[in-house]
Amino acid sequence: MKFCKKYEEYMQEQKEKKNLPGVGFKKLKKILKKCRRSDHLPSRIASISQQHGNNCPRECTVCDGTFFPELQKEMEDVVGWFNENAQKLLELHLASSFKKCLTWFTGNTRKTTHLGLIQQGKDLVNYALINAVAIRKILKKYDKIHESSQGQAFKTQVQKMRIEILQSPWLCELMAFHINLKESQKECGAVLASHPSLFGGGCSFIFDDGKPFLSCELSDSVKVDIDLTCSICLDTVFDPISLTCGHIYCYMCACSAASVNVVDGLKTADPSEKCPLCREVCVYKGAVHLDELSILLKRSCRDYWEERCKTERAERLQQAKEYWDYQCRSFTGL
Repeated sequence: MKFCKKYEEYMQEQKEKKNLPGVGFKKLKKILKKCRRSDHLPSRIASISQQHGNNCPRECTVCDGTFFPELQKEMEDVVGWFNENAQKLLELHLASSFKKCLTWFTGNTRKTTHLGLIQQGKDLVNYALINAVAIRKILKKYDKIHESSQGQAFKTQVQKMRIEILQSPWLCELMAFHINLKESQKECGAVLASHPSLFGGGCSFIFDDGKPFLSCELSDSVKVDIDLTCSICLDTVFDPISLTCGHIYCYMCACSAASVNVVDGLKTADPSEKCPLCREVCVYKGAVHLDELSILLKRSCRDYWEERCKTERAERLQQAKEYWDYQCRSFTGL
């Protein structure tokens, strides 16, 4: 089955359950067909244009007025819906017993059960990945028709705008959440119905050459791997945090990179401070604590986690002592 048909069937099935945004795959393909008929340059002019690094004509209405604005709006809607619903689900999972009881009394019993939570997490991860594939394929189609690299340039642009769904920290959290609940489900002896046609490989926590990864695989051989090695301390992330650019670090390593004390936290970081990897600015204030990933790493790497706990506790106490000593001196003027 072609991906376009598969995607349309998937989105139609999801929309019957709940109204959710998606990529207008068919509509965007029709726009590109129209562009091929009317806006594509003759081969001789295209060849000259390619030599000057401008493969797509500036007057192309598809580039300037229809295709990219339409796709950007759809990507914003998809990422916004995904982030909002993933955050709600994870908050419910980590909520207090009182809040869970409140949810149960309001009639949302299915949402608080292991099977219900696992299924919702699995559906959200699948939604993110299949939409990411749809966006990748339509941009590849665009570049093929225009004999250009404008599609890839647009992908880089949306990554900087932080509307690339595979960059979302909530995707990483959902993958960890799914594995955590799956393990809890095994302990309870329950059985979860799977969807092999759309989510064949599932989510898993693996070590490759000694490096930890979160891995998620779709049935059409599309695989996403999230590296869980902190690029600052070069060890498995501890108390992980995701910056708004999508890169994951240990919390204390991120504080060090942002030149802030662990007591003040990353919200006090100067906007000019950059991500150590991609060198983007303004990435610390909106950082997300990856609580589900912390639970997963604590369960999967017990010895390492206990050792880091001891080390970090001592470091945090030292930083806290220095911080309050400084505050006392500033207050008393000594």
